[in-house]
Amino acid sequence: MFLHSFRSTACVLTLSLTACILPVRSQSEDTYNTSQRVLRIRELGKRDATALPALTPYLSDANRDVRLEAVKAIVKIDTDKSLGPLAQATRDRDSEIRIRATDGIVNAYVPGYITKASLTGYFTRGVRQMKSFFSSRNDQVVDPDVVIRADAGKALADEINDGPNMDARSNAALAAGILRDQLASEALQQGLHSKENDMIFECLIALQKIQDPAAGEGVKFLVRDLDDRIQATALQTIGVLHSLDAAPEVRSALQSARNSRIRRAALEALAMLGIPGDRATFQQFARDSDAELRAAAIEGLGRVREPEDTPLVQAAFDEPDNDWRVHLAAAFALVSEGKVDAGEFNPLPYLVETLNTKGRSDTANAYLTELARRPEVRNNVVNLLPEATKSQKIALCGILASSRSEDVLPALENLSRDIDPDVAFAAARGIRIVNASKPS
Repeated sequence: MFLHSFRSTACVLTLSLTACILPVRSQSEDTYNTSQRVLRIRELGKRDATALPALTPYLSDANRDVRLEAVKAIVKIDTDKSLGPLAQATRDRDSEIRIRATDGIVNAYVPGYITKASLTGYFTRGVRQMKSFFSSRNDQVVDPDVVIRADAGKALADEINDGPNMDARSNAALAAGILRDQLASEALQQGLHSKENDMIFECLIALQKIQDPAAGEGVKFLVRDLDDRIQATALQTIGVLHSLDAAPEVRSALQSARNSRIRRAALEALAMLGIPGDRATFQQFARDSDAELRAAAIEGLGRVREPEDTPLVQAAFDEPDNDWRVHLAAAFALVSEGKVDAGEFNPLPYLVETLNTKGRSDTANAYLTELARRPEVRNNVVNLLPEATKSQKIALCGILASSRSEDVLPALENLSRDIDPDVAFAAARGIRIVNASKPS
């Protein structure tokens, strides 16, 4: 009797152990129901990257809930080794799985993205209406020295025009922009022909971030778009990409602008192109009553760099109670024309000083980033560093690094020893970016 009881107990234990072991051997066994597989996935998701080989087969499970749980677990593990499985999950037929996988790829390069800025957050909060997510612009972007893995970059490029719905495709375009995915440029240009404005908008912003000059040709047809947001963003994109071939379309948009928003966008795009043949147009608008038009025109004159225009630009810089946009544009134009003195009340120190001003610092940063491509400007910016505030030093680390010039390394190395850890971190980041651009 005792022996029979012992054998029965041993049999039960053996079956129980087998039940625990089998899911490890075969992750999608039909003999285990959905709840059992989901529980197993959640347990694996609490581990590190060593659990990925066991989790990955679940991405091919016939049950959508199992695949969803698997991608959530892989995203949670969040290591470089997660990128391969996540790239695979971007090809899933379910849009939510694709979106979570896409956001997981971004999160691997931008820690905290999922919890702070991703479309995945809408699922986490139980919100299924995502239309509002794509209504505002996302300006996040990885550092210039970050290179994403080829399989992840290709997965995003493929998803842009092959997603199960427009939310997944728009989200892939957003991700490609944040990661500066060079492999996605052609797919983004194809995405511009979508019938959905949100998709077109995300593709345009992504192309601005990737900055592939060849993409300008694929954008210019949108300069005639009937939607104000799309037309204005297309004009801006042409300016950012410095697409000189699109200049005739930009001039046409300026002449036929149906409202002030389009007129401003067209003139700003023309100013960013900085073509000498448009000097008369810039001179005309440099006295306009609209502050944004006037600022754009003065910018354009600064890029044309005709000495005869210096008195006009100087007058705008010296004009009391001027709109701050006009004042900053005039400072940019004067420095661009060669007035790089670092003395008090000069335009270059004024641009640096404005880095402290909330609401205006982004404009000053953009101007200084462009101007810092010139060695004489960089040299004088470095001379201003000893008196700079913390926020100015942090901003200037990025501005100097953006030049990718080795002559800024001594200044950055000095700042990397700053007593303020935030300044030291920004300087170290700048050193890394400059060094990454050196020939190997």
